[in-house]
Amino acid sequence: MTISTNTNIRRKKLVLGITGGIAAYKAAELVRLLVKAEIDVQVVMTTAACQFITPVTMQALSGKPVFIDMWDSSISNGMPHIELSREADAILIAPASADFLAKLVHGRADDLLSTLCLARDCPLLVAPAMNKQMWEAPATQRNIAQLSADGVTILGPESGVQACGETGLGRMLEAETLLAHINSHFTPKLLANKRVLITAGATIEKIDPVRAITNLSSGKMGYAIAQAAADMGAEVTLVSGATALATPHNVTHISAISAENMYQAVMKNIATLKFGPKDMFISVAAVADYSPAQTSTQKIKKSEQTLTIALTKNKDILAEVASLPNAPFCVGFAAESENLLEYAEAKRLAKKLPLIVANLATDAMGSDDNQVTLLDKNGAHTFARAPKVAVAQQLLQHVVKMLQQ
Repeated sequence: MTISTNTNIRRKKLVLGITGGIAAYKAAELVRLLVKAEIDVQVVMTTAACQFITPVTMQALSGKPVFIDMWDSSISNGMPHIELSREADAILIAPASADFLAKLVHGRADDLLSTLCLARDCPLLVAPAMNKQMWEAPATQRNIAQLSADGVTILGPESGVQACGETGLGRMLEAETLLAHINSHFTPKLLANKRVLITAGATIEKIDPVRAITNLSSGKMGYAIAQAAADMGAEVTLVSGATALATPHNVTHISAISAENMYQAVMKNIATLKFGPKDMFISVAAVADYSPAQTSTQKIKKSEQTLTIALTKNKDILAEVASLPNAPFCVGFAAESENLLEYAEAKRLAKKLPLIVANLATDAMGSDDNQVTLLDKNGAHTFARAPKVAVAQQLLQHVVKMLQQ
């Protein structure tokens, strides 16, 4: 799974606590990803953690000295448990052993990490990691329930093969998944209690069992919007055509290969979930305008210099959704090769859309960044070229303002 980090987490200060457990090796990759995302990471380890991964490794990856001792003299006031927690925007314990979870529940403070967790005034997140019997033990489950009641965010665990050779719940979440949770944690929940339906990717219209009509859409823009919307607190459903992308974190994924598949999936979800004006439909998918009138059940043999294929026009998904009684707030995309703003505005007016996003197809398709212009009743709003995840955040922030107005 590839995670696109958002602008909300840059320059945030995170204390990463590492406790004793074989999953400590995953903390090295997590620190690498956090630093790459421009998060200021301060690693604190228990003495047990040092049996599994060295402080030297974590210092090299984080670029900062690693704290272990509660009596560390490098802190000027001699109170690292106070200084480290006061400077942090959040504390993440990964891995969090069964023993450390019990310490948190009972307020024990017999080492630096447990003491700074007790002395904190910032959010605490824990990623449990242990043998499946330890996880399933009544004592551990009581501790997890109490931590949740105390406002601690529990991340995982997941099921899988464990170091002991057994299979079950207890594996710590992977580093990329933890980074996705941190992304979500630091993102303002501007879309809380809202539902967002998004289409993304390319549709495939079969000619015969081995040939098809499709396009060059990678799906990256739609997937970035889906992740950004989920991070902002929305309930997100992603109807996706063909892509090579992993499903974004906290997003419901529906596969729709052809234009007709996508049409059916969109209309079914809007009807089933009873979408209304406070909800959103964002049509990012590059839906084929035409499909073969007939699909051959056998491979068409190459016998002539030319091949004629009759095409029929596909349903216009966005136009149909926008025309529904009590329709959701609809956002369209216009990828053009010329006369960008003119064609995009004509499309917006023809489909009666409150907002359309215009971009040059030659610049956007397949790339990791994009430059777009938003067109609404108030005119054009051009964003500087930026990574698609940043463009997605700007787009959704603009939609939030429109909904508020």
